[in-house]
Amino acid sequence: MGGKLLSIGECMVELSQAGEGLLRKGFAGDTLNTAWYARACLPDDWSVDYFTAVGDDPLSSEMLEMMQGAGIGTGHIRRIAGKTPGLYLITLKNGERTFSYWRDTAAAKKLADDADHLRTAVETADIVYFSGITLGILAPEAVETLLSELRRAKAAGKTVAFDPNIRPRLWPNKDYMLKTIEDGARAATLVLPSFDDETTHFGDKTVAETIARYHALGVENVVVKNGAEGATLSFGGTAATHAPAVKTAQVVDTTSAGDSFNGGFLSRLVRGAPPAEAAAYGASVASVVIGHHGALINPELLPQ
Repeated sequence: MGGKLLSIGECMVELSQAGEGLLRKGFAGDTLNTAWYARACLPDDWSVDYFTAVGDDPLSSEMLEMMQGAGIGTGHIRRIAGKTPGLYLITLKNGERTFSYWRDTAAAKKLADDADHLRTAVETADIVYFSGITLGILAPEAVETLLSELRRAKAAGKTVAFDPNIRPRLWPNKDYMLKTIEDGARAATLVLPSFDDETTHFGDKTVAETIARYHALGVENVVVKNGAEGATLSFGGTAATHAPAVKTAQVVDTTSAGDSFNGGFLSRLVRGAPPAEAAAYGASVASVVIGHHGALINPELLPQ
């Protein structure tokens, strides 16, 4: 029996290195990446929709066409006159990436401005996914609008999945950032943090400390991603389990490693796979993705 996954956030124009001083244009963003990999890994009886706001320019039209071509629903996406998408540039060195961003006037920053439209989209979904970047691009009042709807979804029994994906440059100060990330976690039933973010910004010394902190915020299920060390899962108060990372022959580009893990993981979890099995599949997806350039790779390359 299928269902519907709704991913909420920002899709941007992506410029990546194409060699000989040239750049390759694409479209990506953390929650779009997760939606894209979930769509690629889910059967046809599941639908995946994206929720954001875009402009009325040609690039926004191309972005919507890309999503539609990948089988991602765009029916809930608002178009705002005079706005454009944000843009980012990937710079690679030894497989590790750095980003430069241009997003100050991006349409996605207004994705939660129409509360009724947001509520309609969330109510149609079985699973709702969002991230710390989703929260970080929004004005404080829009953050509260979004979290209010997600708390309603959680209370109604929906699965609400949250990747804290902490990016300090999006936030006016650290205190507001950490408080809002915690508020996001409180609205979720499943949190998928990266341990390097948690130790850097919350000061966690161990993965167990990260798990305990999120459980204390009322999160039932926690999956801590820890790069080459694999993922540690704590579901429903049971003892933590571990899913090892999957080695790749050569790390080419770590862009979307965590996003692709999330998409692969959710694609198995929502169909009833045990959490550790779902995490093992997510790790296998991520291991393939980091062996190729760009955030989104050919779905035919993904493990079946």
